[in-house]
Amino acid sequence: MTRPHAPRLALSLALVLAACGASPAPQFFGAERHDMIIEGIDFTVFLKDGQAEVIRHGYLSRAERDRVPPLMIRAAETAAGCAVAGPARGLWASPSLPGDTGEARFKMSC
Repeated sequence: MTRPHAPRLALSLALVLAACGASPAPQFFGAERHDMIIEGIDFTVFLKDGQAEVIRHGYLSRAERDRVPPLMIRAAETAAGCAVAGPARGLWASPSLPGDTGEARFKMSC
């Protein structure tokens, strides 16, 4: 026996999941987007005006997060093709707490 609401439920779930993709911070609207996997971790990098925003996807245990900050730098450098000059400052600065492994913003030295 089929449930009459199953197709509507499946469609609703698909729409919700489609909306869960990485979105840039307002400062990065219109940025170049790069999706990549580094050492098994998914990252999205947004590049704009010499700045990079890196977003990590997926769940990691507390112990697994220790290796993420250098991988975020590597993701930014891979996407930009140049070196990270340091954390983004001013308008570009990240609102995240220091040590956050979900999002980081960098000034690029290109």
